[in-house]
Amino acid sequence: MAAVVAATALKGRGARNARVLRGILSGATANKASQNRTRALQSHSSPECKEEPEPLSPELEYIPRKRGKNPMKAVGLAWYSLYTRTWLGYLFYRQQLRRARNRYPKGHSRTQPRLFNGVKVLPIPVLSDNYSYLIIDTQARLAVVVDPSDPQAVQASIEKEGVDLVAILCTHKHWDHSGGNRDLSRRHQDCRVYGSPQDGIPYLTHPLCHQDVVSVGRLQIRALATPGHTQGHLVYLLDGEPYKGPSCLFSGDLLFLSGCGRTFEGTAETMLSSLDTVLGLGDDTLLWPGHEYAEENLGFAGVVEPENLARERKMQWVQRQRMERKSTCPSTLGEERSYNPFLRTHCLVLQEALGPGPGPTGDDSYSRAELLEKLRRLKDLHKSK
Repeated sequence: MAAVVAATALKGRGARNARVLRGILSGATANKASQNRTRALQSHSSPECKEEPEPLSPELEYIPRKRGKNPMKAVGLAWYSLYTRTWLGYLFYRQQLRRARNRYPKGHSRTQPRLFNGVKVLPIPVLSDNYSYLIIDTQARLAVVVDPSDPQAVQASIEKEGVDLVAILCTHKHWDHSGGNRDLSRRHQDCRVYGSPQDGIPYLTHPLCHQDVVSVGRLQIRALATPGHTQGHLVYLLDGEPYKGPSCLFSGDLLFLSGCGRTFEGTAETMLSSLDTVLGLGDDTLLWPGHEYAEENLGFAGVVEPENLARERKMQWVQRQRMERKSTCPSTLGEERSYNPFLRTHCLVLQEALGPGPGPTGDDSYSRAELLEKLRRLKDLHKSK
């Protein structure tokens, strides 16, 4: 039956794509082309691609390549559909999980929890660069987990903290964010799985819409619709008022330290609107992203805005952290406004550096969405030194 499903899904794409998918799932490395595709697909959820790009200057005009840097497009849209909608994607995720557990038995980064008045936020390093987050009401001993990629790592943290897991908050459907939903929801009988009904979240039990609030003990967590990376992408905002502390934004693949996610299922306009939703939050809001991309992202920010002193200071701190394999989470939205180019499309310095400049009449009609799209394309070609 599985063979019939795979053959049907690949109908019209030819035997070539079928061979590529079989090679990926079996670990085959028969030739160089297969190796390149495998490396690209292993970074499917990452805005960062491991291919060696040519050196890039911000003055250069972007020229599309026949094979894009987008890892989801390595074998065309058929792979993205198979990855997100069929058992093949789950098998590929399981392969990634096994490799990461072998390579990073204690996690890819050293993390530190943040303790507030009765609330604890614990980052859990999973896969090769993902983060899951355990949010705990320390008085009620109740916990919520955001994006449980590795159920084994999450369960170990739950047992160590001695808490009851009552909710899973999924930002989006990609397996590197939702792969642990099944195991954890089965293990914890009263655990509810939250997410967008538009996104095909696996084992979803409680659909959420924009501005819906999930209440667990004294935790008040608001869902904000931020489509672009996927159609139903959500971010989650932990209200700081009940515990008299800062609010916390769990941003999934929308926003990273000095970066943003790829637009897989939307337009630049859609992504810009989602980023503006986040920009409307307070400067002291703590940013807890879905991936450890800080050093790479800050390297790119230095290319497009080399004289930004805030970026330079942050880069020095990040490099010290990463030399010791320490996590760079969290940042704050106030910091991000000062150096994250994807949140600075309104800034004249970026518009002048990357925009086409004034037309013959002196009227510069270059939009923020166009600038965001160009930044994203340049980022896809960039690799920090």
